[in-house]
Amino acid sequence: MAEPSPAESDVPPKEYEPTERLYPFTPPPAAELNAVLPQFEVLKMLGQGGMGAVYLARQLTLDRLVAIKILPTIEGDSHFAARFGREARALARLSHPHIVTVHDAGKTESGIYYLVMEYVDGTDLRHVLRSGSLPPEQALAIVPVICDALIYAHKQGIVHRDIKPENILLDQEGRVKIADFGLAKMMVSSHAEDVLTMTRQVLGTPYYMAPEQARSGGAVDHRADIYALGVVFYEMLTGELPRGNFPPPSERASVDRRLDPIVMRSMASDPDQRYQAVSELKTDVERVSTASQRPPPPVPISAPTAAPRPVEPVFSLTCSSTYSTRCSVSGRGIGPVEGRGPGTRCRS
Repeated sequence: MAEPSPAESDVPPKEYEPTERLYPFTPPPAAELNAVLPQFEVLKMLGQGGMGAVYLARQLTLDRLVAIKILPTIEGDSHFAARFGREARALARLSHPHIVTVHDAGKTESGIYYLVMEYVDGTDLRHVLRSGSLPPEQALAIVPVICDALIYAHKQGIVHRDIKPENILLDQEGRVKIADFGLAKMMVSSHAEDVLTMTRQVLGTPYYMAPEQARSGGAVDHRADIYALGVVFYEMLTGELPRGNFPPPSERASVDRRLDPIVMRSMASDPDQRYQAVSELKTDVERVSTASQRPPPPVPISAPTAAPRPVEPVFSLTCSSTYSTRCSVSGRGIGPVEGRGPGTRCRS
């Protein structure tokens, strides 16, 4: 089936360019960084994007691995230094198990702005999606974790503004961490004198940006994160981006139809029609997830046709596994009775 063409309302205006085009950036080689960051041993570059490049480094004083984010230089933004310092301090105050920690920030003598962050040894959600190995139950497990991180950040007054699979990291144990909190705000000027000298800036990633984010050039609230998370959720469930006049997830993949209104509400074009808080989205996702894990109703047992037998003990089995463990038991005079999940009881 041919992919539907995106509707005009779903495509950012032409003047809104991806970050990579707004800020052409050539990452410095590791050897150059070692010369200007003597407190670190910069080992290699891990990746590059529109908001800079990330390097793996060893912090010599503490003998630990860290990730160093080098930010691109923004020509014509006379307020960047003050904004960088203010936002870096705000990010450093974020302390949550599912948010990548910012350890330090600074500027080298050569004028390179950098953030020193927790190193997450693993992969990102984009690589997982490309491998095609994300079943729906894993998506249902990941989304509430992302919600927890967003709830915490929003309470601190910080909006991510660039939720996408590349910024959702998974370590070797499968734990979820969100990276690049607040960087989009750090990179966009809010001063009128800068706006006059710079291209209209929209920091974010097409198809993950809320419509109001593209229109306003960055003046958004926490509901922009809800929209982006809805797009990521759709992509996790279907393996596709919600482009054009897209159908609900259950029409693209074998997923629970009860997720359709949750995902579609998250991506409402009008922010007033979306979830107004991430906690509401989390509650609805967990309600569907919990319902899908409930044990089936007990199998009815036919009345015996022979003479009544002495009452036998009740067969009970409690499943200790958290994830859909199948339990079964059978006794004299009854067929197998099955259940799923913790607390399943099988009775004669």
